[in-house]
Amino acid sequence: MGRAFEFRKGRKMKRWDKMSKDFTRIGKEIVMAVKENGPNPDTNARLRAAMQNAKGVNMPKDRVEAAIKRASSKEEKDYQEVVYEGYLPHGIAVVIETATDNPTRTVSNVRLIFNRNEGTLGTAGSSDYTFTRKGVFKLAAEGLDRDELELELIDFGAEDVYETAEEDEAGAEHRYIVVETAFTDFGQMQKALEAQGRHVVSVNLQRVPNTTVSLNDEQLEEVMNIIEKFEDDEDVQAVYHTVG
Repeated sequence: MGRAFEFRKGRKMKRWDKMSKDFTRIGKEIVMAVKENGPNPDTNARLRAAMQNAKGVNMPKDRVEAAIKRASSKEEKDYQEVVYEGYLPHGIAVVIETATDNPTRTVSNVRLIFNRNEGTLGTAGSSDYTFTRKGVFKLAAEGLDRDELELELIDFGAEDVYETAEEDEAGAEHRYIVVETAFTDFGQMQKALEAQGRHVVSVNLQRVPNTTVSLNDEQLEEVMNIIEKFEDDEDVQAVYHTVG
């Protein structure tokens, strides 16, 4: 069938793999949101955010509804949110957010990746201080003016509003406008965007690095390969780092 077929097959497999990981990650977020504040998205802001993120990765509606139904059952396992901190080669700080039903397994897997890649698993607070928690809202840019949007949202806590472009697995480019808020303004920004009927692609509380470290190509490849190993773990929800 030739190299072109193998290339297309490889791209498709990567796309399916990423989709599967996204569905698993968001499914856990739905479970935690429901167990925390109930199955009604009208009164559960965390669940509304998870459902919005599900739309952003094209997670089928029936899978979302099934996750909510499962989470409402007493038989559904609960997840603990555990955060790990440390350092990778070349002075890169890293924070790893996990959702796990077996913390012993999770810490063992995380420690193994650090140890096998010349990294250091730290204690609480050892690297988290290099990040600031912020609300990050990604909107589809089509039909929006960045400057006008910033003026409309500044009273709701918008600290930074900027444009970005991302390529999907098929190579198509998509433009977005990103709105960042302080951690304490996350809720009111979420309500404001909902009230305005904005097309929000994703809603997250993220750890944004206060400073970043520049790496050469060889160092960058080394560090990103380690980060990818963390991201491949089934218990890991997000990995934040200080790579510039």
